[in-house]
Amino acid sequence: MSGPVTVPSSGPASSPGSSPGSIRGSSPGKPVPVPTPETQPFWDGCAAGELRIQRCLDCTRAFFYPRPVCPACGSVNVEWFTASGRATLYSYVINHRPAPGFGDDGPYAIAVVQLAEGPRMMTNLKGVASAPEDLTLDMPLRVTFEQRGDIYLPMFTPEAAS
Repeated sequence: MSGPVTVPSSGPASSPGSSPGSIRGSSPGKPVPVPTPETQPFWDGCAAGELRIQRCLDCTRAFFYPRPVCPACGSVNVEWFTASGRATLYSYVINHRPAPGFGDDGPYAIAVVQLAEGPRMMTNLKGVASAPEDLTLDMPLRVTFEQRGDIYLPMFTPEAAS
């Protein structure tokens, strides 16, 4: 039998030089993602109102989260493209105990959506009540963007809410 495992902290997420993909803290507000060289095209697309993801030019598979190597075949021959912005609700959890900065939003749905191009991504839902009777799996969704600081975050809303 082993005891608890302690993972050393690398310091607060808001410290200068945070690790790639980190989240900049903004107390008491919501945290803001920090773009890295690998993720910058994604964030640039969001700022332009486009959901940009990557695909492999060798096996043609689309993937998300951004990375320099195809997770399906290992090729480095990848490109960015603008996705359709259409998705379906794959899974969700309703968060009743909001994280710091999200107190005014609770309860809210944290969702996994299946993009029309194939990949899944974690996101938030807007324009729909965060109640099981309103969150139907496979419901059609479309991307929308919410500004937080200098970043635009992709969120999804029911397709019927157009």
